[in-house]
Amino acid sequence: MAEIIIKDVVTRKDLHEFIFLPEKIHKNEPDWLPPIYMDEKLLFNKKKNKSYKYADAILFLAYKDNKPAGRIMGIINKRYNDINHEYHGRFCFMECYNDQEVFHALIKKVEDWVKENGMSRIVGPLGFSDKDPQGFQTEGFEYPLFMTAANNSPYMITLIENEGYGKKVDLVNYLGKLPEVFPEIYVKVLARVEKTEGYKIIEFKKKKELKPYILDVLELMNETFMEIYGFVPLNDNEKNEFAARYLPILDPHFIKVVQAEGKLIGFAIGMPDVSPGIKACNGRLLPFGLFKVLKESKRSKKLLMMLGGVKKAYRGKGIDVLMGVKILQSSIDRKMELVDSHLVLEDNVRMRAEYERVGCKVVKKFRIYQKEI
Repeated sequence: MAEIIIKDVVTRKDLHEFIFLPEKIHKNEPDWLPPIYMDEKLLFNKKKNKSYKYADAILFLAYKDNKPAGRIMGIINKRYNDINHEYHGRFCFMECYNDQEVFHALIKKVEDWVKENGMSRIVGPLGFSDKDPQGFQTEGFEYPLFMTAANNSPYMITLIENEGYGKKVDLVNYLGKLPEVFPEIYVKVLARVEKTEGYKIIEFKKKKELKPYILDVLELMNETFMEIYGFVPLNDNEKNEFAARYLPILDPHFIKVVQAEGKLIGFAIGMPDVSPGIKACNGRLLPFGLFKVLKESKRSKKLLMMLGGVKKAYRGKGIDVLMGVKILQSSIDRKMELVDSHLVLEDNVRMRAEYERVGCKVVKKFRIYQKEI
């Protein structure tokens, strides 16, 4: 039996090996989508990633016959656990070849670490928050991969379930053609909301127009996302960091906000799917990869719906329909053809109904697993 060694990621060389190992594991998978490595380096940087201030984390590399064979990250999100009165540890960013022995050695290492730190359950894949890739993809491998979602090989499902893990929660991904004609109910709701005094829809053409609203949007996200599994509210420093990180890649045409009495009550954020551009530059934005990503942003035919929320007191009044229709109209104006829901929790009945109303269907499923320890 080959010797398997699990090593803590300590040195800069170790971290480089950890970050770029998936590229080696998936080298024979032509459809694999690499991450943006600039973001990966920030994510795993304990000095720059503010998440490490409220979460304990550890990285492990597996070696088999002295060759890198897998990786895993363990997280104890103390802020989330305190808010939700849980004692859960997490595993995430797990990669390995189709090798049960390596998988077992990695997951057991994190299980032991989580248990030693007083946790009673482990869940995952789940990062610092729901903004990180979450779950293992379980269905829909015939459809193209897209950014910010899990890019695991199908065999990972067998490997995790062989370790005694079961379902915690599933997420679904909808895909459909942009509607040429909106459903009649949307037309009626849109007409009613637009005539209602006090509601103001704000649309953007330039990033400088968008900038004054970003922090308010993130504050409303904190308020409206609290019931979403895995979400951790951002503090003021994290909001500024989040804004600085994502503002450069956002297209203002696909961001809509609604105000009432001068205050933000709803937001919706979409963006062109730039996954082909990321793939073309192999995840490396510098020195010239960014141009490929920006080029793809201009010619993309697919809209990714990323985030959205409506203040609780204003739900059920058509605010979500107003923003959704406006984003879809902007997509049609850009001659896009498809809309992708990103990830939707399986029990989010309201949002799922809206995607189905415009003809979208579930094409991918993702699962977050759990195990008592």
